[in-house]
This record gives sequence, C-alpha cells and structure tokens, in this order.
Amino acid sequence: MPDRQSHRTLSPRDHDILRDVIYTYILRGEPVSSRSVAKGDRHGLSSASIRNVMADLEEAGLLRQPHTSAGRVPTAAGYHLYIETLMQQRALPSKERRYIADQLEASDHAAGRLEAATQLLSELSHQVGVVLIPALGDTVLKAVDFVPVSGRKVLCVVVSTSGFVDSKLVELDEPVGRDELVRAGNYLTESFGGMTMRDIRERLLKLMEHERAQVDQLLRLVVNLARQGLGDGDAPELRLEGATELLQQPELADVARVRRLFDAFSEKVRLVTLLNQCVEGAGVRAWIGDDSELTSELDFSLIASPYRIGDKVIGSLGIMGPSRMAYERVIPLVEFLATTLSDALAKTFEG
Repeated sequence: MPDRQSHRTLSPRDHDILRDVIYTYILRGEPVSSRSVAKGDRHGLSSASIRNVMADLEEAGLLRQPHTSAGRVPTAAGYHLYIETLMQQRALPSKERRYIADQLEASDHAAGRLEAATQLLSELSHQVGVVLIPALGDTVLKAVDFVPVSGRKVLCVVVSTSGFVDSKLVELDEPVGRDELVRAGNYLTESFGGMTMRDIRERLLKLMEHERAQVDQLLRLVVNLARQGLGDGDAPELRLEGATELLQQPELADVARVRRLFDAFSEKVRLVTLLNQCVEGAGVRAWIGDDSELTSELDFSLIASPYRIGDKVIGSLGIMGPSRMAYERVIPLVEFLATTLSDALAKTFEG
C-alpha cells in the first residue's frame, strides 16, 4: 500500500478533484474520466489540466487506471483518504434511527437482538450484514438450569452475564429426577457464577481428579452435565445476512467472482479473523481491497465496529460489500447500530 505520508503534500485542489472522482465512481460504478470531472465546471480547470492532476493522484497511489484508454478508479489508499478527510460526514436520518431502535427493542433477549442487528445491517445498506458473537467458552456464567425432557435426556440452559442464552440437549447414563437436576443447576450457579464457561469446565474436571475417592453423587452429576452442556462453544459464531443482495451489484456480473464470494462466506474463517481484530480495537475500522487477503481477493470492503455491554467489548458487527460502497452512509450506520445494540444488550442484562 502506498505511504500515506505522501498525502500531506496534496494541495486543496488535488483533494477536491480526488473527492469528485471517488464520489462519481461510487455513484456510477464506471471509471471516471477527466472530461466528466471538468463538465461540472466546479474546479475552473480544463479537461487537460484535470487529467494532469489525476495522473499525479495516480502516481501518489490514490487512483489507478484499469485500462490504458479508460478513466480512473480509486485505490484502497484513495478510499482511506476519502473516508478519513474528504467525505462529507452524515448522521443517520432520525426516521432510520428510530426504526433501528424499535427493531432492536422488539425482542427481549440477546439472541433476538443480535439477529435483528444482522438483518438491519443488510436491509439498510443493501450489502452483507455480519455480526460476530463471542464463543460460549469465553462468556461468563450468570445462571444454568437443567430441565428433564424424557428418559435420560436433559436440556441444559445456560445464561451468560452478557444476556446470551444457549441451550443444548444432553443424554445421561441413567434417568435423573427434577429435584436432583435443580440441585445441580443451583450448585453450578452459586459455586461458579462469574467465571467463564471454559474455566468452569477446567475447575470441575480438576476437582474430580483430586477428590475422586470422596466425590459425592451431586458432584458427579454436575461434572457429567457440565462436560456435555458446557463442552462446546470454543469458537465464536458468525451470523451473516444479505449475500443475495450483492447479486444486484454490477461488480458481481462475473459468475467466477460470485463463486469466489460464496466460497469466502462459506469458509468464514478469514472473516471471523478480521472481526476478531475489530474486537481488540475501538471505534469503526475499515478494511478495503489490499488491506487484507479476504477483501483483496474479492475487491471488497469491510466496515466494522465492536459492540459492548458496559465497558466490556463482547463482539463486533459490520457491513461487507464491493469497495465501491457509499461510505458516507455505511460508516454512520455501522457506528449507530453498534452503539444502539450495546444499549439494548445492556438493558437485556439489567432485566
């Protein structure tokens, strides 16, 4: 990627022309010629003069020319400069802010609010909405309940302090009564509340090893239930919505590119890696084109932000689509949705 230090040498005129080229390309989806920039007569320059400026911007690594006879399109560095200093910052319309808040409030549990957030990101951007949910093993236990289903089958319901609810059907060696299951759930909640699921599993297994001869029936039951009910969930979950929305984009007229897109979304590993980086940071982040292997391969952008409960970041969300996206709309949308989802999840926890 070109050195961003060189951007400081650009004149106000260079910035204005770069802004026009990027805005026009985002709007039309076609390489922008010097003639089309000159038509607006806003710069007071001839087509030849604008062509020279665009050539300088190409040399600076901010524009590129797909074909010799074509106009120019932005590079990843050009988009970053546009986002950071050139684009007009816009707040979301109040109608959309109310709509987002209402949709997130419509559910009274964390899972429903996360599902609504994923749908809203896609619906309001016409791109792909993605939400990364923390691994169950990293979540902190608030309460656990074991519900008899039939015979030896028991439903394990785990509630984390983040408001997430996870349930799993487990099978025991022999039927266990409701009273014993209640005691097991109370034991786990009272003894291990405030610990991560992963730490709880490790502590219980060590307890069994060191006190094997003295372990009572309740502890054996607790360990058996915890091993199965809290045994999975060491990988974060990725929710994705709106991949078919992208098929309407001109960038995806190429069948081979569509295949690469769906392959990338089915793998998910690289996308999870990027979103995990967002969890470790703060504020909105943008990966554009060559910024990562995934966005480079697809010529896509990912705009993402962490969401939290109180001061604790628990996941991230974002919008992914072709690099030619309306950043002046997408960035405030991601930022507002992350903030509003954080507030809604905090209410879930308080409730």
